Amino acid sequence: MKIKAGMKKKNADFNMDDEGLLKELGLDNIEVESFKELGLEEPLLKALKKQKFEKPTPIQEKAIPLALAGKDLIAGSSTGSGKTLAFGAGIIQNSVKGQGVQALILTPTRELAEQVAAHLKVFSAHKPLKITAIYGGVPINQQIVQLKDTDIVVGTPGRILDHVGRRTVKFDQVKTLVLDEADTMLDMGFIQDVEEIIGTCPADRQTLLFSATLTKAVTSLAARHTKKAVNVLTKTAVDPQKLIQTYYQVSKSMKFPLLAHLLKQEEDGLAMVFCNSRRITDLVARNVNNMGIKANAIHGGFPQKQRSDAISRFNSKKIRVLVCTDVAARGLDIAGVSHVYNYDIPADSKQYIHRVGRTARAGKEGKAISILSANDHEQFSKIIKDNSTKIARLQLPEIEGCC
Repeated sequence: MKIKAGMKKKNADFNMDDEGLLKELGLDNIEVESFKELGLEEPLLKALKKQKFEKPTPIQEKAIPLALAGKDLIAGSSTGSGKTLAFGAGIIQNSVKGQGVQALILTPTRELAEQVAAHLKVFSAHKPLKITAIYGGVPINQQIVQLKDTDIVVGTPGRILDHVGRRTVKFDQVKTLVLDEADTMLDMGFIQDVEEIIGTCPADRQTLLFSATLTKAVTSLAARHTKKAVNVLTKTAVDPQKLIQTYYQVSKSMKFPLLAHLLKQEEDGLAMVFCNSRRITDLVARNVNNMGIKANAIHGGFPQKQRSDAISRFNSKKIRVLVCTDVAARGLDIAGVSHVYNYDIPADSKQYIHRVGRTARAGKEGKAISILSANDHEQFSKIIKDNSTKIARLQLPEIEGCC
């Protein structure tokens, strides 16, 4: 690892105790030039090279050496920041095929479980490990067979607990436990399930907690289940300088005509349209398709395969518009989203941040557009106040076919 004298420290987000740990590990005052300098071994490096990974993201740069050193982590990191490799590198490097379940990764949603498992399979391409995604909404018998010889489990709390109750999985050999999107798991009411699952893991395990927001509930969970954890904080993946936030004020009957007009005007890029209910999600997606714009709906009422297929089509740009509820879309990392539309205003300020954070990534510009009707003003004013942000009101455009 190359130490460059006189350089400014790149780890300013750590507290004083964490800076001392970095110095102890030889990681202070360094410039990370490659993944090899983080301590990754050849099988991982080969997989990353094949995927054209050139430079670690901030969360990878900070978390990987600490995770490899066996430290517990509390990491504030958003979707799209590279956190799967940040916690997955150490798991892959330290796991040995055929020695039971050595790592357990808990995620709040099925889609995120699938996504994390898929990424880990890519990263472990040159190391023989079996990685299994476990979630509800699909038959359990096939999962029971898969769990018999798996090395790494990625899953949602409800289905994982179901397997624990059936004694179809054991976590007594787990060396690393990851709580991914911890804030969402708590928001979705999984705290009791999570606590029970943690209780089945060895007390001397390593625990890595990743969360977009470090709320009191998250820090309390971390305090109960981590030991001398290192705090790792990074800047959001969203560039606020490139995120344009605006809103329109319309009557309820004008919400869809306005959305339709805006989608027609923006022919390039990908758009995510957020709704607050399954019924509205289905209705909006159907009407967008009727306009001649390819769109899919995604919400918790669909079978898992249908949800996965919709995400795959959106990722591959076979459809331009994904109409979704918050729960179904939470945690998904989809590149190239140029527009986020709040067809319905979210229930709270935190959810607004999660929605608009889907765009303005990787140095690209993005637009977040909210469509307000009469009942939305109080909630939207609170969102603006809570986030101390300015959101410009736009004048309604002339909409064809409307008075």
